[in-house]
Amino acid sequence: MSAIGLGAMPLSMGANARPDRDQAIATVHAALGAGVTFIDTADIYAPSWDAMGHNEEIVAEALASYGDTGDVAVATKGGITRGEGETWGRDGSPEYLRSAVEASLRALRRDVIDLYQWHRPDRWRVYGECVATLKELQEEGKIRAVGISNANVEEIDVALEVLGEGGLASVQNEFSPRFRSSRDELEHCGELGVAFLPWSPLGGTGGHSRDVGVTYPAFHEIGEARGVSPQQVVLAWELSLGEHVVPIPGASRPESITDSARAADLDLTPDEISRIESQFR
Repeated sequence: MSAIGLGAMPLSMGANARPDRDQAIATVHAALGAGVTFIDTADIYAPSWDAMGHNEEIVAEALASYGDTGDVAVATKGGITRGEGETWGRDGSPEYLRSAVEASLRALRRDVIDLYQWHRPDRWRVYGECVATLKELQEEGKIRAVGISNANVEEIDVALEVLGEGGLASVQNEFSPRFRSSRDELEHCGELGVAFLPWSPLGGTGGHSRDVGVTYPAFHEIGEARGVSPQQVVLAWELSLGEHVVPIPGASRPESITDSARAADLDLTPDEISRIESQFR
C-alpha cells in the first residue's frame, strides 16, 4: 500500500462538479502513474440512488485500461443504503452485507475484494454480529481483508475481538486539520498495528481543501518555504502521525492527485510539525 491513496468518491459525487468519464479515468491513471497503489471506493458513491456501483465501475474501467495493476489494492465499502427519491439508511444485516459484497464484486470485476469495509454502524444491530458477517465472507474467499469505517475506540476493540489478532486490517475515519475528533482512534490504531485511513484528509469538498492554507496559515507558510502546495504539507503532517496512517485524498482532476502523491516524499522537521500542531491549541 502506498503512503498516499486515492479517494475516488469525487469522480461520482460531491459538492464540486462531477468530471466526465474521460477525466475520471484520467484521474485514476494519473494516481497510478504517481505511484499510488491504493484506491478507495464504495457502492454508494454514485450520482443518483439508481446508479449504485457507479464509482466502483469507474475504478474497474480505469484499472482495466491502464496496463499492469497487479500491485494495486482496491478497497470498497458497504452498509449504507440508497433508495428511490434519495432515501438514505443503514443495513448491517447478513443478507444485506452479503448482497452488497456480491454487487461490489461484479462492479469491480473481481473474484475477491482486497479490502472490504463496513461503511457505517447500523445502530439497530449488534456491532460484533455485523463484523462477524464480514469474517464469514472473508473465510469464504470473497474478501481478502476486513476493515471498518466511522468507528469509535470501543467499536475498534469489538471488531478486533470478533476478527481475532491481526484480523482487523484498517479503520477509515474522517480526519483533517478541521476535523481532529478521531485523533484518539488514530492513536489507538497505532498501538494496535491497524492501518488508519483518514477520509477527507484535506478538509473535504466545498472549498475546505482549497482554502486549508488560509484557514491554517502554517500549512501555507511551510509550503511556500518548501516550494510545495499547502495541501502537500497537510498530508505530510498526517503521515508524520504514524507509519500506520494512510491518507486517502479525494480527487477529480489528474493534477490534484499528482500533487497529493508527492506528499509521500515530504519529510517535515520537528519544528515544522510543532508549528502545525500549535495552530490547533
